Amino acid sequence: MNAFEALGLNEQLVQAITEMGFETPTPIQEKAIPVLLSGTTDFVGLAQTGTGKTAAFGLPLLHLIDVSQKHPQALIVCPTRELCLQICNDLMNFKKHVRGLNVEPVYGGASIVMQIRELRKGVQIVVATPGRLIDLIERKAIDLQKVKYVVLDEADEMLNMGFRDDIDFVLKNTILRESIWLFSATMPTAVKAISRNFMTNPIEVTMGKKNTANVNIDHQYFITPAHSRYDTLKRLVDFNPGMYGVIFTRTKADAQEVAERLVKEGYDIEALHGDLTQQQRDKVMGRFRAKSIQLLIATDVAARGIDVDGITHVINYELPDDIEVYTHRSGRTARAGKSGICITICHSREAYKIRSIEKMVNAQFHRLDIPSGKDVCRKQFFHFMDKLMSADISNGEYETYLPDLQEKFADVSKDEVLKRVAALEFNHFLKYYQNSDDLNTKTDSRERRDTGRDRDAGSFERKERSTFTRTVDNGFSRLFINLGTKDGFYKASFLQFILDESNLNKEVLGKIDIREMNAWVEVDKAAAGKMIKSMDGKKYNGRLVRMNEADGGFKRPTDEGRSDRSSRNEGGDRSEGRKRIPMRDKR
Repeated sequence: MNAFEALGLNEQLVQAITEMGFETPTPIQEKAIPVLLSGTTDFVGLAQTGTGKTAAFGLPLLHLIDVSQKHPQALIVCPTRELCLQICNDLMNFKKHVRGLNVEPVYGGASIVMQIRELRKGVQIVVATPGRLIDLIERKAIDLQKVKYVVLDEADEMLNMGFRDDIDFVLKNTILRESIWLFSATMPTAVKAISRNFMTNPIEVTMGKKNTANVNIDHQYFITPAHSRYDTLKRLVDFNPGMYGVIFTRTKADAQEVAERLVKEGYDIEALHGDLTQQQRDKVMGRFRAKSIQLLIATDVAARGIDVDGITHVINYELPDDIEVYTHRSGRTARAGKSGICITICHSREAYKIRSIEKMVNAQFHRLDIPSGKDVCRKQFFHFMDKLMSADISNGEYETYLPDLQEKFADVSKDEVLKRVAALEFNHFLKYYQNSDDLNTKTDSRERRDTGRDRDAGSFERKERSTFTRTVDNGFSRLFINLGTKDGFYKASFLQFILDESNLNKEVLGKIDIREMNAWVEVDKAAAGKMIKSMDGKKYNGRLVRMNEADGGFKRPTDEGRSDRSSRNEGGDRSEGRKRIPMRDKR
């Protein structure tokens, strides 16, 4: 007997999944399916991506649907078009022996007229992204009144993307539903709120501990100066010649820039970000799934819902601002029981984030040294030798050419042939890496003491003294600017503002600490002067901008500075000539 049959699924479904090669349910399937088959129980399933969640809710849904009724009985809501199509494809495979059961995906970027036409033909299961679902509801093209089962897949992702109001609207309008099934990789406050507000005594099943990472992932991190981040990325890619992975950046501008630089240097890579049209996005994903490209570089928003088998590596080119996002990034690898590696590139002042993520995902991170140029060449060389020895020579008519080859190389030794082969393959690597720098950050004992003190300090005042009022080590200067959240900035918009105004690359920036009335910015010492020159004295919304080095308090105004005090006040400068000292956080 197939183990799925023992869970209570009907014969047609068991036959289909047996033909697909599924014999043993995953842990989340084993726990969820018997509960969901009742159809009347609210359910919360917490498990990482790649653990078989689609079958965990898809098979019970297919079992419960009444094929004689030609209206939506089940609604599956998910964050992205890719995940919508993937879920629909899986359901189509599961139901191939069930006659009269129709599944329809509805999502943005495709003709809504065609989707309405398909819905009117009679559909029992609708798989939808939130935005397109709301459009269809407003057009009265879909009736939720008879929906019995609502599934929220990747619920935390949808909430992170700002779909909270849409989800609330859908749940308020499925008034005759019998149950809600919520699946999520993490359990943030917003997900708990949905459970509390819309579910009745839900059964909760957690695979592992809440918010934990996949145990099959090896978490590695490499510390390097901020200005060496790109070179470190390139070296790690070169050190892993068989890599098939996803590189994550914070912004679409970073994704595009890094992709363009790598493409120019001969790497098989494409960028995936919000500026791409749906057609361009489909083309990129098609190439990546077909392994025509080795690497995909993406922002968190653009990569949500991507489910590609066989990804060996995830690289955090930059750590996410929200550490819970790390779980979703790392979950792109080590799927379906396979192992994977998640690499993080950071500079020394981000090490505290690593500690925080370790605690959150309950996994140990391993700090490794960035490989030297010689290490990279050696790794590439052995990889090439393995490829050479495993090359398939059984299908070609190579015997025909042997006499010519033997004559050509009659006076050439075996060693020389091997050297020439190696030269053809590795000449560019050897030239590039022969005088390469050591990219590892050198941490002196004083900095380690400072970092430890900052992390362990029990009061904010102590952190002010040890962090905000000194010049930053590791090649950074800390700059003060009299702009903050009161000026309408948040971290991302502030970052974009200072980069646009200074015409500097993001690589020169370190930590940004933005407050209500002002902000501190870490800038590479070599670029600090240019940053100050470009920002200090400019006007923003009619107010004079001031930027200077925060090196133990703000510098006493010069005679020239005192003489223009009236102009500063007229421009609305909040300091109004007061002594400029770092402000304490208002707590």
